[in-house]
Amino acid sequence: MKNLLSYKTLSLLRFLIYFVAFLASVFAVFSLAEKIGSKQVKDQSAFRIMTYNIHHAEGMDGIVNLERIADVIKKENPDILLLQEVDINLNRSGNMDIPQLLSKKTGLKNVVFGKNLDIDTGSYGNATLSRYLIASSKNFQFERIGSEQRGILATEISLHGREILVLNSHFDHSQDDAERILNAEKIIHEILPKYNADVVLFGGDFNDIPTSQMYQKLNEKFQDTWMIFGQGDGMTIPADQPIKRIDYILFSGNIQPDSIWIPKTEASDHLPVVADFILAEDE
Repeated sequence: MKNLLSYKTLSLLRFLIYFVAFLASVFAVFSLAEKIGSKQVKDQSAFRIMTYNIHHAEGMDGIVNLERIADVIKKENPDILLLQEVDINLNRSGNMDIPQLLSKKTGLKNVVFGKNLDIDTGSYGNATLSRYLIASSKNFQFERIGSEQRGILATEISLHGREILVLNSHFDHSQDDAERILNAEKIIHEILPKYNADVVLFGGDFNDIPTSQMYQKLNEKFQDTWMIFGQGDGMTIPADQPIKRIDYILFSGNIQPDSIWIPKTEASDHLPVVADFILAEDE
């Protein structure tokens, strides 16, 4: 009888040990699933934006090569791409429709073009490409003081169930900053009030440095992503030995930057700027 009780006790003890181990494994599986689920939810609010003055696909070697530009973009894999100095059907760049070709080469299927100039047989301006649906777009012309008509391409993009406003521009390059200051004032006082956006991203070639009046004016409405997460001086031009920081990604609203960097490439005379963001939850 004593041996029988010992056997039953031992069997019960083993059962309890196995049962506790089973419960622990079930708890671990559910905990892991919860963590994975949380990460997926977080990832669903994340996206990448890239701004790049592509110099009509002409590199530092003076050769027009759109494949090099496409390779730079594909390597960074942005969800939203802002391009400046973009040609459509111009002789100097091989009569290519650069926005449409880059759309096919990069998989960014949604594309809009903001024409600022007619040159020879084609057009010149800025282009915005997106992995997400483009709800609307409008190209606003700036007041012209310098030698070239400039503009800003405003695009509303449906991102993770929310619409954000994306601005893409290439400012005047004159030594006199009067036009660039007017650009900044037009954006703040005329363009932004046309939109009811709680998140705004603004990227491009601003042709001025962070100590400029233009930059200080934009600082009234936007934050500079590089000043929060950038490592180093952030210089972007010339691409082979950059000495100036004139390409930016700015933001405002219910959004959190996660990182920003500048890839090294000589596919254009500018370096691109790339940043990761996370959409904050609606309050």
